[in-house]
Amino acid sequence: MSAALKPTGRIDAKGEGALRPPRHFLELSDFDPATLRHMLDLAVSTKRGELNEKPLAGKSIALIFEKPSTRTRVSFEVGIRQLGGDPLVLSAREMQLGRGESVADTARVLSRYVDAIMLRTDSVSKLRGLAEHATVPVINGLTDVSHPCQLMADILTFEEHRGPIAGKVVAWTGDGNNVAQSFIQAAARFNFTLRLATPPELAPPAQLVDWARREGATIELHADPVAAVQGADCVVTDTWVSMSDEKEDGPTARHNMLMPYQLNAALLKHAAKDALVMHCLPAHRGEEITEEVIEGPQSVVFDEAENRLHAQKGVLLWALAGL
Repeated sequence: MSAALKPTGRIDAKGEGALRPPRHFLELSDFDPATLRHMLDLAVSTKRGELNEKPLAGKSIALIFEKPSTRTRVSFEVGIRQLGGDPLVLSAREMQLGRGESVADTARVLSRYVDAIMLRTDSVSKLRGLAEHATVPVINGLTDVSHPCQLMADILTFEEHRGPIAGKVVAWTGDGNNVAQSFIQAAARFNFTLRLATPPELAPPAQLVDWARREGATIELHADPVAAVQGADCVVTDTWVSMSDEKEDGPTARHNMLMPYQLNAALLKHAAKDALVMHCLPAHRGEEITEEVIEGPQSVVFDEAENRLHAQKGVLLWALAGL
């Protein structure tokens, strides 16, 4: 498995194991299923208003953005405030980190000021370095190889609508990007079958698929999206041109390659009749998903977006409140 995707250790439900406090949230693969389930239970409790309203009172959380954001910034900032904490939003251009200061020095300094750090970045190595040197929890707000907060929201959304995801079939159609890679990790931790339909050139890393299968996950790779979607309980897609792809030669070749994987009404008909449709947003309507499908009765896209707020509250409470 590549260094970018290799799990960093396991944490059990009591916080014991290879990673001890500070409680970092870097990859789903770092955790056992019980710990992830505990975070989701906390998310559900916060959404229902069952917990202390201000469990993060007196705590400050740095939110570092090296990539643009709508949902990640707003959901973290609002969620922290609702839990009683103080978010401090920083961009790379405002920090010495963007002017040559080392990740290690940044981590050590911020750890003296704040109680946790969320980073949204291109570089998984930067995230790992921050966690290695920080003495406070570090949370993965997105890297080029994963988006675990999104997957926690997706699992929460599925289970709100259809009950336990264990034993269900999720189909992915499109680019084998960072969200697809986190779905692979999620399949290994939440025990659902994952079918991925991608062009061969855009398939997820073989090392990650091999890891998930060794962990007991059922991962199917397809070139044909119809085969992947057949009878699925949930169909997921994402943008064809991620922020990390914008500097490549151009989107035209990628779009041509991915057009057969568009999530449209004809493809959705092959899924289960009550299959859910997910997309992490932002959506490019008419490209990876059609207007008809994203606005259709099977779409839970905006429930999914809302649940970023609640799922991340669960992560924050686990990491910072000791719950």
